[in-house]
Amino acid sequence: QVQLVESGGGLVQAGGSLRLSCVASGRTFVTHTMGWFRQAPGKEREFAAVINWSGDTKYADSVKGRFTISRDNAKNTIYLQMNSLKREDTAVYYCAADRTIGANLRVGPVEYEYWGQGTQVSVSS
Repeated sequence: QVQLVESGGGLVQAGGSLRLSCVASGRTFVTHTMGWFRQAPGKEREFAAVINWSGDTKYADSVKGRFTISRDNAKNTIYLQMNSLKREDTAVYYCAADRTIGANLRVGPVEYEYWGQGTQVSVSS
C-alpha cells in the first residue's frame, strides 16, 4: 500500500520558519517528480514547489525566495523548508507524487496521483 505521510506543520509567528517532511512508503519514488501543494480555507489547492528526480526545482511566485524543496532519495523523503512565513501561507500542506515516471516539473494537481493526508501550517501575526 502506497502512503505519503507529512509532518512538521504547526503554529508559528509571522517571520518564523518551519520544515515539513514527507515520507513515502509502499514503493519508491526516486524517479518521480514530487511536489508540495497547499490549500487554504475556501480556496482551491495550489502548487507551492516541485522537485524532479535529478533535483531540479520550481516554485510558485508567492513562495519563491522563501521556501526550499529538497529530497533524500535514500530515505524516500522530501522536505519543504519554509522561511519568512507570512499569514497568507496559512494552509494545509500536501505532498504528492507525479503519476508519470520521469515527468518534468509539472504544477497542476491533476498530474499527481499519490497524495498525503496533509499537515496544517498556521501563521499568526
